Amino acid sequence: MSITQFKQTATLLLDESNPVAVPLGEPVAIASTHSVERSDGVETGVWECTPGRWRRQIVQQEFCHFIAGRATFTPDGGEPVVIEAGDAILLPANSMGVWDIQETLRKSYVLIF
Repeated sequence: MSITQFKQTATLLLDESNPVAVPLGEPVAIASTHSVERSDGVETGVWECTPGRWRRQIVQQEFCHFIAGRATFTPDGGEPVVIEAGDAILLPANSMGVWDIQETLRKSYVLIF
């Protein structure tokens, strides 16, 4: 087993930047990621997204700890969840809904396949 450490997650340079897959209007949010994929069914990393609205496409269970920013996630058929820096959430598998990012959001995350 090797240990993966993400140093200074608030300022870590992220590897990839792309527009979100399913934007809902303007501005189109840009997501950036630095991740480590593992063969044991877990992926972890740091993710950041600029302001905008879009549909969540990830079907895996996900734990997130928010480092910076402010957003609302509204699950399909559910109540909005307001998220701010310092918050942590667990999204069950197949948690579809709409992200509305008001201030660039950065999180560390764990996806469980």
